Amino acid sequence: QLVESGGGLVQAGGSLRLSCAASGFRSAEVAITWFRQAPEKEREGVACISRSGGDIRYRESVKGRFTISIDSAKNTVYLQMNSLTPDDTAVYYCAADPMYSVCAGYDWRQYESRGQGTLVTVSS
Repeated sequence: QLVESGGGLVQAGGSLRLSCAASGFRSAEVAITWFRQAPEKEREGVACISRSGGDIRYRESVKGRFTISIDSAKNTVYLQMNSLTPDDTAVYYCAADPMYSVCAGYDWRQYESRGQGTLVTVSS
């Protein structure tokens, strides 16, 4: 089970930190991937981190602004988002699958476990 939190309304240039709390995975090594879906747009991958933290990836448009990290003791993955713009407005989801211990790409359909999403709204 994955549960996201931390979304909200923020002005352009502001910051938010999203959390993805993971539970119920039998494997200790499961990568977590963040996705987002803006209104009337397709869902897209944002960032990924392996549970060991050794494999980290970002989509190009968020590099230098977003940071993904993991607190293994809390089974929680964070997405720190800085310098937000209205283009970052979306519902953000985290996803994982026991088959993937490292980042496995941005195809939403390949992930067995998906959170319910948290809404991020960036005002101009």
